[in-house]
Amino acid sequence: MSRTSSSCSPCSPSSPSPVRSPSACPPSRPVPPFPPLRVGRAGGRLRRAVRRRRRATAAGLAVVAAALAVGGAQARASRGTAPPVAKPPAAVVRLVSAPVRIADAATVRLLRPGDLVDVVAAERTGPPRVVAAGARVAEVPEPEKGIGDGGALVVLSVPRDTARALVGAGTVARLAVTLC
Repeated sequence: MSRTSSSCSPCSPSSPSPVRSPSACPPSRPVPPFPPLRVGRAGGRLRRAVRRRRRATAAGLAVVAAALAVGGAQARASRGTAPPVAKPPAAVVRLVSAPVRIADAATVRLLRPGDLVDVVAAERTGPPRVVAAGARVAEVPEPEKGIGDGGALVVLSVPRDTARALVGAGTVARLAVTLC
């Protein structure tokens, strides 16, 4: 067997030919020592940098807001205007439950507790009018058996005055609801 097979390269140390061409292989050098590579830790650095930037932005905005508040108060004081007076809170409106018979039973089946509805009264003589705006549906009772086209009942949470208007409108007009 010949030692000059195609598997031998001219740069391998086991090559039998002592003559090497100068451009075939670079001289061998030892590998310098280097610290181990840390893979996957760049995301932590990025997260820390973003967090620091958020904190710096928040601190900057707080300083600017404080400066504007102080500057605004000083500007009002220099002009001689008094700060605006805060309005007292509105009186607490007490809600009552008002059962209302709606003319269209199929519409009532679409309602769920918590929905906001407008109640509209349709009279034969005049145009329709809104009796209750933004009333909250408190309960939708099960439909009654045996009532044909008598409509369906729904319980609304409304202020006391609106409940009176609903009762009065329900006696003289057909009531309908629209979802808000």
